[in-house]
Amino acid sequence: MTTEPTAEPHAFAQFDIVVVGSGAAGMTAALTAAHRGATVVVLEKTGAFGGSTARSGGGIWAPGNAVLRQAGVADTPADARAYLAFVTGDDAPAELRGALLEHCPAMLDLVLAMTPLRFAWVPGYADYYPEAPGGRACGRSIEPVPLDGRVLGPELSRLNKPYLPVPDGVAVTQADYRWLTLGPRHPRAVLAGAKVAGRLARRRLLGQRMLSLGQALAAGLRSGLAAAGVPVWLDTPLTGLVITDGRVTGVRVVSDGRPTVIGARRGVLIATGGFERNEEMRRRYQRSPIGTDWTTGAAGNTGDGITAGQELGAATGLMDDAWWGPSIALPGGPYFCLAERSLPGCVLVNGAGQRFVNESAPYVDAVHAMYEGNTADNPHIPSWLVFDQRYRDTYVFAGLPPRLPLPRRWHAAGAVFRAPDLAGLADAIGVDSAALAKTVARFNEFARAGHDEEFRRGDSAYDRYYGDPRCRPNPNLAPLARAPFYAAKIVPGDLGTKGGLRTDERARVLREDGSVIPGLYAAGNASASVMGHSYAGAGATIGPAMTFGYIAALDLVAGPADS
Repeated sequence: MTTEPTAEPHAFAQFDIVVVGSGAAGMTAALTAAHRGATVVVLEKTGAFGGSTARSGGGIWAPGNAVLRQAGVADTPADARAYLAFVTGDDAPAELRGALLEHCPAMLDLVLAMTPLRFAWVPGYADYYPEAPGGRACGRSIEPVPLDGRVLGPELSRLNKPYLPVPDGVAVTQADYRWLTLGPRHPRAVLAGAKVAGRLARRRLLGQRMLSLGQALAAGLRSGLAAAGVPVWLDTPLTGLVITDGRVTGVRVVSDGRPTVIGARRGVLIATGGFERNEEMRRRYQRSPIGTDWTTGAAGNTGDGITAGQELGAATGLMDDAWWGPSIALPGGPYFCLAERSLPGCVLVNGAGQRFVNESAPYVDAVHAMYEGNTADNPHIPSWLVFDQRYRDTYVFAGLPPRLPLPRRWHAAGAVFRAPDLAGLADAIGVDSAALAKTVARFNEFARAGHDEEFRRGDSAYDRYYGDPRCRPNPNLAPLARAPFYAAKIVPGDLGTKGGLRTDERARVLREDGSVIPGLYAAGNASASVMGHSYAGAGATIGPAMTFGYIAALDLVAGPADS
């Protein structure tokens, strides 16, 4: 990437603000700028809009917003501040935390006013550390209400695909998913299934094209941009930034195969996502083993915006980290484990056949434990999620209904193993059989007593969210006792990287000395996350991304314009 043209540009366009990236951060910023009267364009590298947002669960963590207030969720600004300070520690400046909490309610008000999106509280989806000061066991996360994709017209065909394929017209919310994982014998699962079926019937009757999760969020934001007259240019990759008198005044892109300059009178927002699909960058900044095969991030996220900022002297932070999650390396791509680790009747073990973490811990913490414990003598990568036939007969696993045999191709790919006893399973996955037997025996004692003396699994309200409330006394604990036994290979997957350009509380990009690069802003996974090395709750990727996109747009509109 270069700040100088490699060939004479064939066209020149001019806007007040140029937004690079069409995920939630970029589209929220563009909506805000348009609302404030600025001319703005959104540039997208690929042929589809929505980025990793469209592939996500679509949750938003934004304390104090109107949706939470209307749902009766009790919260205070002081509690939100205390909780976020606990979560981030010294890894995120207090000014950034304050800006997030100050502006996220107004950001959501603007999105509600300018798009067809409506949101609902996800009941009981606890903050990831609900017992911490200011934490909420009831949760602060909201999600999009299923949206009819017809609001987009022909643009719907350009929406980035979801991370997991779903049958056409089937709309599952986060609130549904919690119960559906428990299998059809649970009454709440039956009720959730009926709700999903009802949506599908209504969709067929009315000709709707229902979207949920990140698909709904990305589609709703794009619909708002269309209504506001904001253009979104696809297949327009960034190649560099234009500098005039020390200020960023535009971007260089490729359009129709030719270099093009797009001017930005007020400045440029980098919202290009992380670098999870860039093999070289991952190896340079992150711990081994690492690669691009275990991420669910968008295919276009190769760090272009981060690199462009670095070439201007921008500082970076948190480049070693990601929005990690224990994942199963299936032959069709990684499966990000949410509920599977928390359901009773499974244990997570390392290469020595020993437990090393609370299986139900927040997914970022679980992968941090994998990396921190990983050695040549005792590998934690891969780890193994071990479970028995009762678990397989009872719960949904990696999208498969209970009782169904795990696909042969999963076995052939070495993603899952099955054996008639624990000794055979240990041999199949290469761990010490005596150690695995001892681990399972000790865990079974905890399960029968209802208390995990080793890692306190089930003590936290967050653990229990994806547990089985019928399993007593602990919804996360049940013995592994019914043969055959299974093991799924667990690798450090991610939703995207979380390191990028360092910014201040106004989303302005900073140099190493703390000075501002005039005219350059960043939000979302192209910036160093306000969450530091942790994760406040479901939606703590997208909520801050949208909020700092909103903040950037406010500052850009208020700032000086280049003539």
